[in-house]
Amino acid sequence: MDLGIKRHGGMFIQVAVLLSYAYGAIGREICDGPLVSNLPQSSFRSSSQLSNSHGPGFAKVNRRDGAGGWSPLESNKYQWLEVDLGQRTEVAAVATQGRYGSSDWVSAYLLMFSDTGRNWKLYRQEDSIGAFAGNSNADSVVQIKLQQPVIARFVRLIPLEWNPNGRIGLRLEGYGCPYNSDVASFDGSGCLLYRLSPDQSQTAKETVSLKFKTQRNSGTLIHAEAHEHSLTLELHKGKLLLHLRKGKSAYLENHKVVSLGSLLDDQHWHHVTVERVSGHINFTVDKSTQQILVPVDLSHWQIHEISLGATQCHGPQRQASRRSFHGCLENLQYNELNLMEQAKQQEQVSSMGNVTFTCAEPVSVAMTFAGSESFLQLPGATQSDGVTMGLQFRTWNKAGLLITFDLQPLGATLWLYLSEARVKLQIHKAGRMLLDLTAGSGLNDGQWHAVDLNSRRGRLSVSVDKEEASTAHASPAFPVVTGNSLFFGGCPDGENNLECRNPFNVFQGCMRSIYVDGNPVDLIKVQQMLIGNFSDLQIDMCGIIDRCSPSHCEHGGKCTQSWSTFHCNCSHTGYSGATCHSSIYERSCEAYKHRGNTSGLFYIDVDGSGPIKPQLIYCNMTDKTWMVIQHNNTELTKLKPSSGRNQHLAHFNYSADAEQLGAVITQAEHCEQELSYHCRKSRLLNTPDGAPFSWWVGQSGDPQTYWGGAVPGSQQCACGLQENCVDPNHYCNCDADRKEWANDSGLLAHKEHLPVRAVVIGDTQRPGSEGAYQVGPLRCHGDKSFWNAAFFNKETSYLHFPTFHGELSADISFMFKTTASSGVFLENFGIKDFIRIELSSSSEVVFSFDVGNGPLEVRVETSAPLNDDRWHAVRAERNVKEASLRVDASPASTQKAPADGHIHLQLNSQLFVEVSAVFKPQTSVTYTFKEPYELNRNASGLPSSIFSDLTLVGENITLSFSTTQTPALLLYVSSYYKEYLAVLLNRNGYLDVKYKLQMNKDAEVMRTNVRNLANGQLHRVSIRRLSEAVTVQIDEHAREDFNLTSDVEFNALQSVVMGKVSESGELDPEISRLGALGFSGCLSVVRFNSIAPLKAALLYPDTSPVIVTGPLSESSCGSSSPSNPYAAETTHSLADHFGTVGTGEPIVNAIKSDSALIGGVIAVVIFVILSALALLARFLYRRKETFQSQPPKGVKPDDSPEFPFNSEANSQNVLSENQKEYFI
Repeated sequence: MDLGIKRHGGMFIQVAVLLSYAYGAIGREICDGPLVSNLPQSSFRSSSQLSNSHGPGFAKVNRRDGAGGWSPLESNKYQWLEVDLGQRTEVAAVATQGRYGSSDWVSAYLLMFSDTGRNWKLYRQEDSIGAFAGNSNADSVVQIKLQQPVIARFVRLIPLEWNPNGRIGLRLEGYGCPYNSDVASFDGSGCLLYRLSPDQSQTAKETVSLKFKTQRNSGTLIHAEAHEHSLTLELHKGKLLLHLRKGKSAYLENHKVVSLGSLLDDQHWHHVTVERVSGHINFTVDKSTQQILVPVDLSHWQIHEISLGATQCHGPQRQASRRSFHGCLENLQYNELNLMEQAKQQEQVSSMGNVTFTCAEPVSVAMTFAGSESFLQLPGATQSDGVTMGLQFRTWNKAGLLITFDLQPLGATLWLYLSEARVKLQIHKAGRMLLDLTAGSGLNDGQWHAVDLNSRRGRLSVSVDKEEASTAHASPAFPVVTGNSLFFGGCPDGENNLECRNPFNVFQGCMRSIYVDGNPVDLIKVQQMLIGNFSDLQIDMCGIIDRCSPSHCEHGGKCTQSWSTFHCNCSHTGYSGATCHSSIYERSCEAYKHRGNTSGLFYIDVDGSGPIKPQLIYCNMTDKTWMVIQHNNTELTKLKPSSGRNQHLAHFNYSADAEQLGAVITQAEHCEQELSYHCRKSRLLNTPDGAPFSWWVGQSGDPQTYWGGAVPGSQQCACGLQENCVDPNHYCNCDADRKEWANDSGLLAHKEHLPVRAVVIGDTQRPGSEGAYQVGPLRCHGDKSFWNAAFFNKETSYLHFPTFHGELSADISFMFKTTASSGVFLENFGIKDFIRIELSSSSEVVFSFDVGNGPLEVRVETSAPLNDDRWHAVRAERNVKEASLRVDASPASTQKAPADGHIHLQLNSQLFVEVSAVFKPQTSVTYTFKEPYELNRNASGLPSSIFSDLTLVGENITLSFSTTQTPALLLYVSSYYKEYLAVLLNRNGYLDVKYKLQMNKDAEVMRTNVRNLANGQLHRVSIRRLSEAVTVQIDEHAREDFNLTSDVEFNALQSVVMGKVSESGELDPEISRLGALGFSGCLSVVRFNSIAPLKAALLYPDTSPVIVTGPLSESSCGSSSPSNPYAAETTHSLADHFGTVGTGEPIVNAIKSDSALIGGVIAVVIFVILSALALLARFLYRRKETFQSQPPKGVKPDDSPEFPFNSEANSQNVLSENQKEYFI
C-alpha cells in the first residue's frame, strides 16, 4: 500500500491548529469573561506572604484591599501565586498589575497550569518561549493574550524579574469562560465498543477527534474497523502512532505507520484529530500536522465499529495487556457524533471491564533539574546495615550525576551517574577506585527509567528498569552505608562544601519517585522547605521538551539533542549548515562553468535549498553550456511487423524524477529533445487529413501529434513546416508511404511539452512495413535565475513584492555594485519582526533581524572597500539555530540564536524602496503606538490602564533630511509618562539629540560637531542607543559617542511625530516652540527601530496607525545622486502576479533599496517556494516548508569588465529582449 506523507508548515499548519483547538467552542459567545475578580480569598494560595495584608487573596486587578496586592516574604525566584478557578476553565488571556501605591511590581513571569493543583505544565509560546513581559510600574495593567487557550482549573504565576528598587508585588486577572467536557477513565482492564449504523458512516468527509492524558508511554487509544481496512491510534514510547491497514493481511505493504508527537505520557491533555478528505488524511497531534496521501481503495472509510482503550474489545480474545490504555479520554467525536455522551447514556455502546466517567488522576510529583546549579539535598539513610534507594529519571543528556553520598565510616565517596547514556556506579577513596559497575544502555532517549540501588549483607546491586539484563552485581569487602546527606543531580556551590563533590556533569532532566530506606520522599515538603535543601529546581513539574519533534533539520538531516539544544547531522544529505538548509551543489551547469569547471557529471540542485533533491547530471560545456539528462533508451530502435499488435508503445524513464525535470525545464532559457522516425512503407502522422498513426506524450500526459522540427498543434513534421517534404501532398516524409527508406527528424523545443515520456508508433503491421524511432536526451541551456539586474538611482524608485516568507529558515544571496557608501539592499517588516540587509559603510555589510527576541545583527567588515563599482557577492542565512553572513571570500560571521527564544519570523508587509516627502510648516505626520492587546470591557477605567506597555532600553533611528530652516524639529518621540526623545537642528545649524527619560531630571542634550547642516543639502543621520550608550553619525563624518546619566528605560511609548507637533498636554517649552513652527524641507528614509512612519503615511495611510494633517507630497527630494536621464520614476509590483511573468517584469518576493539609496546595479535571484513566486536579480530566497518552485523569467546584464564571470564570446554590449537591466 503506497502511502505518501507530506509535512505541512507555515500558514497551513497554523490554520489547522487553530481549527483543531476550537475545543467545542463553536457557536458560543466570545470567551473573554473575567475569571478571578469574583473568586473568594480561599481560592488564592502563595509560596509566602509579607504580612496578612499582603496575602494572596488581595491579588485582584484594580482592587486596593489589604496592602493593595500580594507580596511574598522574600523576593526570589522560588515565589509563586496560585489561583483555583473552581472548575476546569478555558483561559484565553491573563492580565497583571503591580501592588497599589507602591514600587512593587513584576516585570517578567512564567505561567503554569494544572487540573489538580499538582503536576504543573509550563505555558510555552512557539514551544520554546515561556517568559511573559510584565509591568514597568505599579499602576498600569498589562494583558497577555495566550496564543492558544488553556484548559485548566489551577493557574500559577512565578515571578522571574521585578522592580530592582522594590520587591515582588502583584495583582492578577484572567479572562476566559467555563469548559464542559465528557470524560472516560481506563485502568488497562476496561474498554468501550461502539457499533455504528451504516447511515452514520457514509459521509464525504470523516473526522475522529479526541483528547487524552496518561502517565503510561504505551497503550491503544482507539481502534476503528471499516469494511476492508482498519485504523488504530496507539501510544508507543510517548509517541502517537497512526496505523492504517488494508484487509486482514499482515504483509508490510498492506500496513502503514505514521508517528507524530513526543513525550505524550506527561499526564497532560493532548488533542488528536484524524480527518479523511478525499484522497488524503490529515493527522494532527496538538500543534503538529502531517498529511498522508492514501490510495483510492482507502479514500472511503465507512467505519462500522470503534473500540476505545484496546484493540479487541469483545469476544474471547479480550484481555488486559500491555497494549491496553491507562489514562483518560475526553470529548471523543466521530463526525458530529459525541461518542462519550452516548457511552454515558449507553446508546449503541457496550462497556467491558472497569471504565468510569470521571478522570482518575494518579499522584506523582516530578522535579526538573534545569541548570548548572540545580541540586537536591536530602537527609542520609537511617539504616545502619546497608542502603535501599532509587529514583526514576528522564533526560536527553548522555552524562550527569544522579546520586552521590559519603560512605560512613569508610571515608569513601559513592557516585551513581550517567556516562555515555549508561548508569555507572563508582566508589572512590583517597583517589583510588574501590568499585566500578555499569548497567543499562541508551538511557538518554527522553523516556522514564528507574534506577534502584540495594546493598545488604555484602551484596550490592544496581538495577535499571527492574530488568535482570540491566542489573549489575558486586560483593564489596566493606559496608555501604550513607553519611549525613544525599545529593541528587549536583552539588551546592562553595569551596567549603566538603560533603558533596561532583567530578562529573550535572544532571539536566527530570526525576520522580525518589525513595530512601524503602520510603518515598515527599517532594512537596521539599518544596515547602520542610525537608532537605535545594537550588534551581522546578518542583511538581517535568520541564522536558523534545527539540527534535518536529525536527528543524531539513533535507533528511538527522536530529539529535541534549537538554538545551539540538544538532543536525547533515552527512550524505547534500546540504550543509546548522539545519542542513544550504545546498553544497550548484543550481545549474552554467553555475559550474562560471566556477571554471569543464564538461563532466555534476550534482545539480535545481532549487537550491528547496525540497527538490540534487541529481547527477552531465554538463556539456564545449560550446553553450548544456544540461544533458539521459533516459533509458536513446539508441535507434528498429520495429518490424508483429502479428496481433497494431501499435508499438515505448516509455522513457529519465535519470531525474518528474519534479526535478520540471524545475530544470522551467529554469532553463531553452530546452530541446530530438525526435526521429525512419520509415519504409510506414506512415507517421497520416497527413494531410487522416487520423495520426503515431504520436508522443509529454510531461502533461496529453498526446502530441506534431513531430520533431514542427510547431505544437500543427500535425506536421519538419519538412511540412519547411515545405520540402518528398511528396508535397503530405506534411511528413514518411506519410508518402514509399518503399524507399525515408525519415522525419527534428528538435522538439516547446518547453511546456517536454520531456518526451512515451512514443506510440502505428502502421508497422502491414507486409513490408519497417520503422525505427529514436528519442534523444533532454538538453537544456541557460539559467534564467543567474543573470537578472535592477538599476536603482534614486530613492523614489522602488520595487515591491509579496511578503517575504521565511518563518523558520531562509537564505538570501545577491550581487551588487555601487559607488554609494551606505544604503539598504532589502528589508521587510511585521508587527514587531523585521529583516534587513544593508551596506552600513563603505566596507561593512550588516544583516539585521528580529524574530521576537530583540534586534540581532551579523556584521562582516571587509579589508577592501565595497563601493568600488565592482561586483560583490552577499549571502545571508537565518534559521532557528543561527544567522550567518558572508561577503565575497571573507570568512562568514555568525550569530547564535537564543536557546529558548522565539523562532518564527513573522512578516506582513511588502518590500520596496523607501520614499521621500516634502514638508511644509503645516504638515504633521503622527505614528501612534498601539497596545499589543487592548484591554476589554473588564479593564480598568483608570488612565493608567490604557498606557502602552512598550518599554525600550535602546533605539535605532535613521533619517535623511534637507532644509534651510533653523531651528527645526526633525523627529519627536513621546510617551504617556511625558518622557521624550527629540532630534532637532539648533539655531546654529548643529544637530542636537535630546533625551528626557526621568521625570525628576532635566532633559539631556547631545550636541554633535558637524557644522551647517541647514545648507539645503541632503544629510543622513544615524542614532543608536543601547542602555546609557548613545552614538550619532552624520553622513560620512566620524561617529560621536555620548552617555546618558538618567534612567535608561523609555517607558510607555505613545507616538512618533514628524513636522508640526500638535500634542495636547504639557510639553517641554523648547519642543513646544519648535513643534509649533513645523518643518520646511525634505525628509526621507525615516526609521524608528522597525517602524517606517513616513513610508506608512505615504503608502499605507488607510491601514497604518498614522495621522496626516496638512500638505504632504511624495517627492524625489531624497535622491542623493544625479538622475539617470533614462531612468523613469517607476513602481513595479507583483502583488497580484503569480506564476510566469512576461519579459521585462521583475519577479517575486522582493527587493528594495532604502536609506541613502544604493546607486548602482543589484543582480539578484529570489526563490519563494510554496507560494509559487519567482525572482528578481541574484537574490536567493528559499524556505524550508515548501512543496513546489516557480522560477522566474530571467535576463542577463550587459557584459562588464568588472564582472567576475566570463561572458560568451559572441556577447554584445547592448540590451536585447533577453539581455537587459531594469532601469527604474
